[in-house]
Amino acid sequence: MTTAATADRPVSETRRRTWPVLVLLLVINALVAGGGSIASTSGVHGWYADAAKPDWIPPNWVFAPVWTVLYVLMAVAAWWVWRDVPGRAARLPLVLYGVQLALNAAWTPVFFGAELLGPGLVIILLLEVALVATIVAFHRVHPRAAWLLGPYLAWALYATTLNAAVAALN
Repeated sequence: MTTAATADRPVSETRRRTWPVLVLLLVINALVAGGGSIASTSGVHGWYADAAKPDWIPPNWVFAPVWTVLYVLMAVAAWWVWRDVPGRAARLPLVLYGVQLALNAAWTPVFFGAELLGPGLVIILLLEVALVATIVAFHRVHPRAAWLLGPYLAWALYATTLNAAVAALN
C-alpha cells in the first residue's frame, strides 16, 4: 500500500525505515508486560495462590507465553496501521490502541498488586470496550491489523471471566 508519505520513495526503502517503529512498539509492549509481571509477582505468589479460583483457570505457566504472543501481535498490528495508513486516518486508531494498552497496564497492579478485585473487573471491562473500539477503528483503515487483535480480544474476554469468578469466590 503506497501512501502520500511514501509516494516519493520505493516501498522497500520506506518499509526498511519503519523497522525502528516496530522495535519501539515491541519495547513499549514489553515494558507493559514487564510492569505487569513485576506487579503480579507478589500477588500471584501471595494472596492469589490461596484464593478460591474457578475450575476453568489454566496453570500459572500458561499466562507468560500467551501474553508474549499477544503483545507481539498487538505491536505488529499497531505498526501496520502506523506504516500503511496516512497520518490523519491513523490517528484515532493509534490513540485507541494507546488507551487500551494503558488500561491493560493498569489492570495487573490493581488486581494482583492491590488485590482490588472489583476495581480490577471495572478496568478489564473498560479495556474490552477500548479494545473493541480499537479493533473497529483498525478494521476501517487496515483490516489485517484488526484481525491480529482478535486473539487478544478472545483472551481478554476469558480473563474477564476469571477476574469476575475470582471476585465472586473471594
